[in-house]
Amino acid sequence: MTRIKICGLYRPEDIRYVNEARPDWCGFILHFPKSHRNVTPDQARALRAELAPGIVPVGVFVDQPAEVPAALLRDGTISVAQLHGHEDDAYLAALRELAPGCVIWKTFQVRSAADLRAVHASAADLVLLDNGCGTGETFDWSLAGGVTRPFLLAGGLTPENIPAAVAALHPYGLDLSSGVETEKKKDRHKIEAAVAAARKE
Repeated sequence: MTRIKICGLYRPEDIRYVNEARPDWCGFILHFPKSHRNVTPDQARALRAELAPGIVPVGVFVDQPAEVPAALLRDGTISVAQLHGHEDDAYLAALRELAPGCVIWKTFQVRSAADLRAVHASAADLVLLDNGCGTGETFDWSLAGGVTRPFLLAGGLTPENIPAAVAALHPYGLDLSSGVETEKKKDRHKIEAAVAAARKE
């Protein structure tokens, strides 16, 4: 069964929607004001408090000091740090020292086969393959065929194209945000459809 993450939650109703649909993970975008989905640590804590048991909270960060995700990992606001910037393995080591036992995901933009070298070399616990930073567009999925480690697939995913993505790439998991939104707001029915599509054998 393919796992699924619904990312970019920022409203109380977003939490209600994922509590109903029960994805494996949900994501909070922190310290990234360019995104309309950005939340502060206090907002993330309040949303996290309403999250149903069994849904793993993920914090998404872009080029933040390691102390920032470490604090949220240590206080239980998030269980996974997802890194979307230029964080290298030295950064990952520093984060692990600050938050022992933490789970770290690293996102890679996949534009050519050459990008896969960094994917395979990364010390992250799990890698995420994306087209860009919230572009809402797919990348050339044929490139992912060369990835030999478990990965999350992101970028341009919708309830409609999930079956094709799963059939073609057999990803460990899927990461959706704009694909389950209507007018930049999370859509209950799209979230339900996406989770159902991911879990359909």
